[in-house]
Amino acid sequence: MTTLKKRPNTVLLVVDVQKDVVAGAYRRDEVVANVAGLVERARREAVPVIWVQHSDEGLARGSDGWRIVPELTPEDAEPLVEKSYGDSFEDTTLETVLSGLGAGRLVVVGAETDACIRSTLHGAFARGYDATLVSDAHTAGDKTAWGAPPPDQVIAHTNLYWTYQTAPGRTAGAVETKDVVFDGTS
Repeated sequence: MTTLKKRPNTVLLVVDVQKDVVAGAYRRDEVVANVAGLVERARREAVPVIWVQHSDEGLARGSDGWRIVPELTPEDAEPLVEKSYGDSFEDTTLETVLSGLGAGRLVVVGAETDACIRSTLHGAFARGYDATLVSDAHTAGDKTAWGAPPPDQVIAHTNLYWTYQTAPGRTAGAVETKDVVFDGTS
């Protein structure tokens, strides 16, 4: 039900599943495996996969830690969007890529839950996209030293509130990997 005209397609948006971003992240291996399974399913079903890769002063573009984790391999034809802000739309080519694909619905996976995932979900929703969060395919590192809840609680809370996110003409929700349907019904 996206509010974007003539944008019926769905994409899988893989956000910041980079070596240093997910090193030590909560349930890292399980999340990466779920992301890998969704990437394979999307490719089989001819659903575009878009990769987002973050860089900043602590994560230098081109460094080893900046690279996508070795368990995931973007194909040459799959778009790669580089970003420097939490919201994957902010000062990037993402909107242009999505428009070119006729995409109005995003299935979102990746890291970090409490930063780039949340920012990207809200950025998409505010721009008129339908946005589905895959509840067991996003993760975060432990930020309890800075007063944040433990990662499992951050993830659970994000899944809870995204499940009930609403706005006119748009849909949101959180579903498990096994329940993702790329035709727009999940």
